[in-house]
Amino acid sequence: MPRISADTLAQHRANRLRALLDAGRDIVAEEGADALTLASLARRVGLSRPSLYEYFRSREELVAAIVSDELPDRARRLADAVRAVEGVPAKVEAYLRTELEIIADGSHGAVVALSAHALPEAARTRIRAEHEKLLAPLVDVLAEARVPDPGLRALLVHGAVEAAARTLRPGDAGHNETVVAALVAQVLHGVVR
Repeated sequence: MPRISADTLAQHRANRLRALLDAGRDIVAEEGADALTLASLARRVGLSRPSLYEYFRSREELVAAIVSDELPDRARRLADAVRAVEGVPAKVEAYLRTELEIIADGSHGAVVALSAHALPEAARTRIRAEHEKLLAPLVDVLAEARVPDPGLRALLVHGAVEAAARTLRPGDAGHNETVVAALVAQVLHGVVR
């Protein structure tokens, strides 16, 4: 019988699930999305595959769990950043800076790589719903500013953020700040002032 490493069985299972999700994310970050299998995860955490099946019945279920686990925390970070400042320009800038930080932090690439894999429709639906929550703080700011079609505009801004993220250079703070400033100016003022 395995040892329970928490005060309750429920807490033990929650701790184990957290460790499994973190280990899965690490495998993807270190070795790529294709390296994530139930066998590789079981080896990484020292569990037997039958024990792992108590948490995930398939690789697809594991992938969906990792992706779904990341998104609520990111949504909270974005909402907190927007709430922390006053005024539409400051809120938009806070959103953009935070979204770029999230994309540049390393784990974003793992989530994107995993999301590209074939997942069951139920998992894709859940992930889409969580992803929409990432845009919600920006949609709210744009609606507050009476920007037409705030949902569409937020999607377009998100595309600009992803483009900006591709130009970031790890460790080059000056360049990265130039990218952020250009993104903020583009979103707030467009190409022509």
